[in-house]
Amino acid sequence: MEPPNASEVAGAWTDAIAETSYVVIGRTALSARLTTRVEELLALLDAAGDDPGPARSIGAALVSSHFTDVGAITGSLRALGDRLSAYAVSVHKDDRLRRVLAELAGGYADALRERTLAEQERIHVASMQARTAAERARWESEARFKAVFADAAIGIGIGDLSGRIMEVNQSLSEMLGYSIDELRELSASDFAHPSDDPAVWADLAQLFSGDSDHFRTQKAYYRRDGEEIWTELAVSLIRAQDGAPRFAVGMVQDITEQRRLLTELAFQATHDPLTGLPNRTMFFERLAAALGDTRPDARVGVCYLDLDGFKMINDTLGHDAGDELLRSVAERLRVRLSGPGRLVARMGGDEFVVLLEQSPGEAELVRIADEALAVVREPVVLGGHTLSVAASVGVVDRAAAGTTAAELMKAADTTLYWAKSDGRDRSAVFDHHRHAQAVGRYRLSAQMPRALEEEQFFLDYQPLVDLNDGAPAGVEALVRWQHPELGLLGPDRFVEMAEQSGLIVRLGQWVLREACAQADRWRREHPDWHPLISVNLSPRQVAEPGLVADLRRILDETDMDPGALQLELTESALMATKGEPLAVLHRLADLGVRIAIDDFGTGYSNLAYLSNLPIHALKLAGPFVSALRRPAGPSAADIEILATVVRLAHTLKLTVTAEEVETAAQASLLAGLDCDLAQGWHFGAPGPARHINRLLAVK
Repeated sequence: MEPPNASEVAGAWTDAIAETSYVVIGRTALSARLTTRVEELLALLDAAGDDPGPARSIGAALVSSHFTDVGAITGSLRALGDRLSAYAVSVHKDDRLRRVLAELAGGYADALRERTLAEQERIHVASMQARTAAERARWESEARFKAVFADAAIGIGIGDLSGRIMEVNQSLSEMLGYSIDELRELSASDFAHPSDDPAVWADLAQLFSGDSDHFRTQKAYYRRDGEEIWTELAVSLIRAQDGAPRFAVGMVQDITEQRRLLTELAFQATHDPLTGLPNRTMFFERLAAALGDTRPDARVGVCYLDLDGFKMINDTLGHDAGDELLRSVAERLRVRLSGPGRLVARMGGDEFVVLLEQSPGEAELVRIADEALAVVREPVVLGGHTLSVAASVGVVDRAAAGTTAAELMKAADTTLYWAKSDGRDRSAVFDHHRHAQAVGRYRLSAQMPRALEEEQFFLDYQPLVDLNDGAPAGVEALVRWQHPELGLLGPDRFVEMAEQSGLIVRLGQWVLREACAQADRWRREHPDWHPLISVNLSPRQVAEPGLVADLRRILDETDMDPGALQLELTESALMATKGEPLAVLHRLADLGVRIAIDDFGTGYSNLAYLSNLPIHALKLAGPFVSALRRPAGPSAADIEILATVVRLAHTLKLTVTAEEVETAAQASLLAGLDCDLAQGWHFGAPGPARHINRLLAVK
């Protein structure tokens, strides 16, 4: 009989033991490994002699391959016996097969026993090592506890959940001045201090209940001898294995000296070294707190005081005398003006301030300011010299809501300046309107150069109408400022400032150039219309030496007919014109430019004087025209006065323009009086050039 196929036998063996190893191995890999073992078994059947070694090694190999389950050996013997017995009988080696399989089983059993003993030894060694490590860890833990607790430089106390002290170290004993045994008889509540924050005890209660695990705070203690110390206290909760709170550990560090130093530094940081008064830092801290009051009626007041002529005292008597004066004044102010809700501080130099955190009102602030002035006026004896000094005080009272410290102090500084400019040795109360006007004028004045560069200015044009036929005869150019923050501003908001700053020269040049350029555009768009362009001229422009040359250049650049340009000056400006400015007016007239008196009737109203000036037109002031729209109608006197002015103007060969014409009745009456031109809302409000284009299109 032919020997069985080794692969087939290995396949049956694989099926029998594949699930008996605790290490996962693929069937293909296992079958290949067992095929080699089957070939070894077949060779043993045919071999001479009775050496059991190879069979025993096959059994041991199963154990080394982690087939240690009892099913592995029984399955192996069954599968091999079934597949190899027929062949063994056929070749008369069935006894040899039984001996080979028995040796395989014996090798398996010996290997499994050795493996088990080895594993038990490893477990025993590991157990001994774990016990040794645990003993070492316990010893090290106890050593660490001794180092951390008993020998620590910081105070440590252990207490139960009721607050009773269970154990303390030597450092805490020495820190509090009690023996360790005495401290064990006390509890945490025995160390309450008047300065304790209630939150400290609330935090401790939360910790004892298990709601928190630790907290940190600064706390004061009284030592056994009554001395006060300050500590940094950190308390931690120790829990059992089940998480339940067991006891609390407190770490206590003495910070008394650090706190004293910090207190001294804080005082130095918030007080003036010369006078001992609170300084700017403390003042602004208290001011910020007062301004943070959210009550709707909360108000804050300051009296800002500056000595008058203090520099002269320093310069004549020396800085030592000046310092002594400051100390004397500071002490008087502190004694006389300090109190609950008040702070007297030195702001620097010879400036002092009284802060009222709850201002009683402006009247009371003025009374306090007067008292401060009286305090300063009291004579001071310095080095044999009796000095009488005075001060100026700025008074500001503000609602806390919506006010910032910077705004309040800026107002106080402004008001102090008013008191000094009004004569010194007095107080001045902040005036919102006066301040707003001053600040607004300053801001606008400062912004005007940039506004010119960024082309924020533009011109509106108001129609000038011929009263004979109602046709548009020209326009008056009116400058506007499209401010990026304040919106549209009329000339009444900025022309006077431009005049004072001198910027009116640049602005006036721009207005003239822009108006003449627009006139050129109209002439090209409407060849049959020859508009009169009327532009306002300020006294400062008339006084500018280069005005005539600039205007000549503008006329040339825009191809403007000089006779189509009318320059308006107010009556008061014209009447005050003499010397060089008067010569400038004559040179302008020599260019062919028309000169008009604006708002005639509000100043001198001297027609005879006008004959000596190069004047071409009068523009009647609004009151002349408004008299024509009285509820009961114009009086005969109103009409006669107006008729006389028009008649005399014509006698002087001057044209007359009526301003502020608002009704058809006014226009009709003015036309009947031979008034030449008119402007006003009846004919059209000032607007952009395109509005004039629409007016011409209708015409």
